[in-house]
Order: sequence, then structure tokens, then C-alpha cells
Amino acid sequence: MVGEQAFLGGSFIPASAMRIPATDAGFVLGVTVAEQLRTFRGELFRLDCHLRRLRHSLAVVEVCPEMDDHRLAATARELVAHNRTLLAPDDELGLSLFVTPGAYATFVPEGAAPTVGMHTYRLPFSLWAEKYRRGQALVTASVRQVPPACWPADLKCRSRMHYFLADREAAAREPGARALLLDLEGRVSEASTANILVYRRDEGILSPPMDRILHGISLDTAFRLAAELGIGTVFRDLTPHDVAGADEVLLSSTSPCLLPVTRLDGRPIGTGKPGEVFQTLIAAWGEMVGVDIVAQAERCLPAGERSATPPSGSLERPGRGNDRI
Repeated sequence: MVGEQAFLGGSFIPASAMRIPATDAGFVLGVTVAEQLRTFRGELFRLDCHLRRLRHSLAVVEVCPEMDDHRLAATARELVAHNRTLLAPDDELGLSLFVTPGAYATFVPEGAAPTVGMHTYRLPFSLWAEKYRRGQALVTASVRQVPPACWPADLKCRSRMHYFLADREAAAREPGARALLLDLEGRVSEASTANILVYRRDEGILSPPMDRILHGISLDTAFRLAAELGIGTVFRDLTPHDVAGADEVLLSSTSPCLLPVTRLDGRPIGTGKPGEVFQTLIAAWGEMVGVDIVAQAERCLPAGERSATPPSGSLERPGRGNDRI
């Protein structure tokens, strides 16, 4: 393979040739099951977990591609290994893996096999690097989370018009803010493209019940690290008041891993700065994968905007090896 590559229709192709036909159901109806992954030191993080979730989502939409998990994993690793050679040594890749039902029957009556595609991209650290130190602002959006009567909360799909509309509303109310989405009953669901975690000193880490949210791979990682650190986790209904009155609020998602939330609806959360639990968890995550996650992202910032010291917390951390998660 020469130059940046992608994978589509069973073959590696030049990334510049990556095209989905306008007749594909993934384009026509938005019926696309997808997983987003990232690398640490060139290795895909928790690939097996992402493939299990992909397989569950495919079962929900009753799409069955010919490629099994072993071949999907081998293809993903081969693609990442090749495309990483085109990057600087300290850069990392994101991997997008998607499956659609294939051709839409109205346009292609004879039908076709499901479409399986993969492509990589250099992680855009500049989009979130400064937020490790300054925090992310959230705005409670009027746009609501898709109810489970439409599709199950644990279906990982690309049908995300509600994210787009909610984030547009949030940014109009506070530049740089992301949307906090509620369900139809007004309970906290998630942020756009991220799970939300609330920390209260008297309760520990709080999360909405798992049967009402997408079970994020990064969310599961955060739970496991918290357990190792002796921080309890409670699953219960959360309201915007719970978020506003928290000691800390965190977002978990694939690329940044964890981000601190320091404002909600224009008002500070806790001290208005990233807190001890965030600092401790992101440091533990970095120890696990062998990368200073914050420092790696902040390389893209001017020297004067980088953290003076790497993130650390005063909570005691038991020793752990890279095979724990």
C-alpha cells in the first residue's frame, strides 16, 4: 500500500477514493452503525470492546456483514499500522468503522450486500487540548434525546441530527459550549457525543442508569479506574440541578478520554476549574496507556497556553499495569 489508505467493499483503497454511493441506505436513510476508536502509541484502544458493541448494534438493525470480528480487527490494525507511518511519531490516529445495509431498494431493486468501511484521521488535538485546563461549558438544550421508543439507547448509530441541532443551540447561547441533552421527562441523558459523569463528595461518581444511555467504552474505562481508586459509582436519575450543584462534572468520549465541565448555562460548576477527581482519573488513564494524555494534546498549543505541570491528583492510586483494562 502506498499513501494514505482506507477500506471499503472488502478492499484497501487510496483514502482519496473513499466514496459512499448516493444510493446507499446509509446515505439515503442515515442507517449507519458506527464505532469511533483512537490509538495510544499507535495501538487501537479496546478494539475488542468496540467490536462487541458494533456486533450488538448490527443485531438491533438486523444487518449482517460477511466480515467476522476477527477479520474486522485484523483489517483495522493493518490500516492503522500503515497510515501511522505517514504521521509524526507523537501523533495518534482516530479510526472510523461503519456498516450500512448497502444499496437502498427503491434506487437499486436488485439489492446489494452490506457496506463495510474504515478510514483513519489524525486526531485533532487542537479541538480539545485547552479544555483539559480551562474546562468545557455546557448549555441545557431544548432539543431532547431520542427516546427509546424510536431506537434503543444502546444502539450506536450515525443518526445524530439531534446532536447537530442541540449543539447549534448551545453555541448560539454561549460560544464554545456543547449541549447537555435531557430525555422527554427532563432527566439528564448525555452531552452531545459524550457520556456525562457527576461527582459529589458525599456520593461519589453519579451516572444516569445504564439502561437509558449509550454504554460508552470510555465511560466503562472511567468506571473501572474509579473503582481502582476507591471512588464509588452510583447509578440514578439526574436532573440539571444535580449537574449544576455538583462538585465536579466530567465528559467521557473516545478521543479526549475525559474532559472537565466547568460551566453550565453560564454559571460555574464547583470552583469553576478542573477538579481533583478529573486530575486523578486522567492521570490514571495516562498511566494505564503509557501516554501523558494532556501533554500529548497540548503539544498543539502555544507554549504559554500549556499546563505548567502534568495533571495529577492527591487521591492515592494503587499500582496498575497496562493489562488491567
